[in-house]
Amino acid sequence: MSRIGKKPIAIPAKVKVAITGEKISVEGPLGKLERSIHSQIAVKVEDGKIVVSRKNEERLAREAHGLTRTLIENMINGVQKAYEKTLEITGVGYRAELEGKVLKLQVGLSHDVRHPIPAAVTCKVDKQVTVLLSSPDRELLGQVAAEIRAYRKAEPYKGKGIKYSDEKVRRKEGKTGAG
Repeated sequence: MSRIGKKPIAIPAKVKVAITGEKISVEGPLGKLERSIHSQIAVKVEDGKIVVSRKNEERLAREAHGLTRTLIENMINGVQKAYEKTLEITGVGYRAELEGKVLKLQVGLSHDVRHPIPAAVTCKVDKQVTVLLSSPDRELLGQVAAEIRAYRKAEPYKGKGIKYSDEKVRRKEGKTGAG
């Protein structure tokens, strides 16, 4: 039995949970999130708690058990307090600018990169080198942050590029003169 999967999830007072067939929807102060449930997983609400269980003992059901519980817990936590990611831009001439719901990046390419920000994600740019992203949907937030970072990952020689604020860039020593 999955150690994570068998733990019940407490439903806070401000959060409403509705399960209809193969879908679960969670509504709270920061919005509403929906997700489909794996066909081999059963989700029930019992006296103020969500209980996730397997319908059978097949390998796929065992794999999805803990994952489903964690995803539901992330939904409940997200509608109460938004998840946040911070990206830092390092490099001469590298900067970010927000134009409506489009993030404009200048990261050493021949053109400006324009990345659309989804409606569920809030974006702020601080001092042109820090991008603050927040969203109640943890999965979407991580995806958007990864897409932005992928335009120019921080390189190991000068550290130029886009990195997460808590990411450590392993620096390498450059070439030394011959002879």
